[in-house]
Amino acid sequence: MEPTDVNRRAFDDLHRRRRHSGAGLPPIVKATLGDLTERRVLHLHSAGGEASAELAEQGAVVTAVDPSEAALDAAREQWPKILWIQGDAERLPAELRRGRFDLVYSPEGTLWQLDDLDAWAANVVAALQPRGELLVYETHPVALCVDGLQRWHYDYFAEGFWRLGRIVTVLIRAGFRIEALEEYPGERRLPGTFLLYARR
Repeated sequence: MEPTDVNRRAFDDLHRRRRHSGAGLPPIVKATLGDLTERRVLHLHSAGGEASAELAEQGAVVTAVDPSEAALDAAREQWPKILWIQGDAERLPAELRRGRFDLVYSPEGTLWQLDDLDAWAANVVAALQPRGELLVYETHPVALCVDGLQRWHYDYFAEGFWRLGRIVTVLIRAGFRIEALEEYPGERRLPGTFLLYARR
């Protein structure tokens, strides 16, 4: 299930219009995860490492993955106790696909940078131990389609655009059981983000 460039363009357009609330864990994610003492967590698309550091502060044994070696070098220097590995969320290195993680966290922006949604789901399954958990916190696809004046500038039902239903279907087909899906408001009474919790 390959996307067009619409997903990336829409995400880039949206985030040019609004400022990020911060590079750390969003409050709803922090509250949802709670105590992570001694849980093995794989953090996808870790960027500068602030959210990975917060996961470690909540007790997790964190492995962080990002495609940017420069971002990882800076993170390694600041948080040397976290394992930082260069890689893509849809093409994880073999050592991360051995079913040893308790939780995979996929943060905002990850899905919209992928080339292959099915490959992402398959890699997450391979990384998790049986009954392992996946937490996705992501920009809502509706938010990607609407500009700041509520004008639709992308077609939600266009071929290749990843609607929320498609994301859920891909995860179910990969072997996940969806246990929770919550949507949160964005600008002008439209959905802004969503949080999805699933078990392998």
